[in-house]
Amino acid sequence: MLQLIPKMSAETHQIEPVYYTRKFKHVVDGKRRVQVPADWRNKGETRFALIFWPGASPQESCLLGLPPSEWQKLVTKLEQLSFASDPRADSLRRLIGANSDHVTVDSAGRISLDESLAASAGLEKEALFVGMVHRFQIWNPERYAVVSTRDAALTQDAFGLI
Repeated sequence: MLQLIPKMSAETHQIEPVYYTRKFKHVVDGKRRVQVPADWRNKGETRFALIFWPGASPQESCLLGLPPSEWQKLVTKLEQLSFASDPRADSLRRLIGANSDHVTVDSAGRISLDESLAASAGLEKEALFVGMVHRFQIWNPERYAVVSTRDAALTQDAFGLI
């Protein structure tokens, strides 16, 4: 497994954490390549896991992007699930294993989206990158508009979690 070394601060020699914040809209080219937001690339991450993440309906599905540290946390959780006695655990492992990919940022700052993952998430001409602090999502902009409306309705309850 590729291990990435987080960027060190030149002044303090301390490791700077990587946080995925804000929204960025980018064009998906004919080869399904899309620019990773420069703010995220400049923080040292060059490899991500992309997982098809189902929503309540197909129109609420997206790709979930995980840096290596978050992917490892997911793998650890999957390893802790029952190995043979729980069909849900096997189903989850298959769903994640069959519907995920690892991508590397190229020299132009792009990643290439797997054809089936892009189609499942409705990513054709544009992709909206949405920061989720420790991970991010890649949305079809029209699909995100639907989820964003629901998020707005849940604002008070959501902030009540903290």
